[in-house]
Amino acid sequence: MLTLLSSPEYAIFSIALIVMLGIGTIEAIGLGIGHLDIDAGGDGLLSWLGLKTGLPVLIWLTAFLGCFTLIGFAIQQTATAVTGTPLHWSIAGGLSLIIGGISNAYISSGLARLMPEYESTVISSDDLIMRRATVLEGASRRGHPARAKVVDQHGQAHYVMVEPHHDNDIIAQGESALLVRRAGPTFFIQPDIDTNLRPL
Repeated sequence: MLTLLSSPEYAIFSIALIVMLGIGTIEAIGLGIGHLDIDAGGDGLLSWLGLKTGLPVLIWLTAFLGCFTLIGFAIQQTATAVTGTPLHWSIAGGLSLIIGGISNAYISSGLARLMPEYESTVISSDDLIMRRATVLEGASRRGHPARAKVVDQHGQAHYVMVEPHHDNDIIAQGESALLVRRAGPTFFIQPDIDTNLRPL
């Protein structure tokens, strides 16, 4: 069995299975990175793929890898039964990618209906503006963003890159600051002078 799974014809499906199990394990023990924001164009494509159902991206990805793996194994087993040999990995992988993507769109929609609580906690990156972030690594200077942690209104932690809103400000490691605007993946912060003015 191990020889079969490590063969070139099955290798990409075995890798997908390992990645799926890894993500599932991380989520199960509570070390996942939480709800990722899909803030891009192509809403029609995202909806078709099932990415606009309200599910966290990691759950969507786990479901997709599961579909891809199961369909890939089924294709190779069917090809072996019919022709006596599995398909080339690229052909089987392409078919699995298409069929798995279609299947996962339906599965994601079903999961979103079964777990409606996710819909209330998935937020946009812009919803983090005017919340406090704590700088985790190094000092944040203009032009030199640092990694920071911010907690949303649902208690979910997000890790973002921040740099000061004003050129001369420096936010040291361990200090908190207010997220005031966003440009792409980078948030801009102001020193947290009055902690009573804004939510945590």
